[in-house]
Amino acid sequence: MPGPVFLSGDTVSLHTVSRADLYFIQQHANDPAVWHSLAKAAPVNELQEEQWYESWSDGDDVRLLICADGESVGFISLSDFDTVHGSGTLGYWIAPDHWGNGYATEAVSLVCDYGFGHRRLHKLIAYVYDFNTGSQRVLEKLGFTKEGHLRDGGFIDHEYVDLLLYGILEDEWRAAQS
Repeated sequence: MPGPVFLSGDTVSLHTVSRADLYFIQQHANDPAVWHSLAKAAPVNELQEEQWYESWSDGDDVRLLICADGESVGFISLSDFDTVHGSGTLGYWIAPDHWGNGYATEAVSLVCDYGFGHRRLHKLIAYVYDFNTGSQRVLEKLGFTKEGHLRDGGFIDHEYVDLLLYGILEDEWRAAQS
């Protein structure tokens, strides 16, 4: 059962992560359809997932479970806060059984509102592998701009792949929401 609702939208709610949610996260962090896009090269076992969870108390990162109709469907985070320059990095994934339902788009939108409205950020960035066209569509639909192309920025499935950098400024976000 996910923790309390932190942010809520029309079709998804974003919940704090509880220890009981770690199995769901571990299960999908090891799913080839998901881990390829997470830059993970090794499986994650229960102890590693537990240690990752325990490390959260050391930082200011925001990590939330994406839920739809009371069911966990994905994960989203806002991290790497740069308080000098006012930026943060967005990361997210949706369980493959729930792709194509708009859950990522709504979850990213909620976290953007939160980042700009409550954390006083000026810019949000996200990194996406060039093969992950679904994630690129999510970001572009929400007004993010492709700002960089890192050639051979990742190594997945025996080959180097390009990594794309997306970004959005607070005023661009506000204009896109009008």
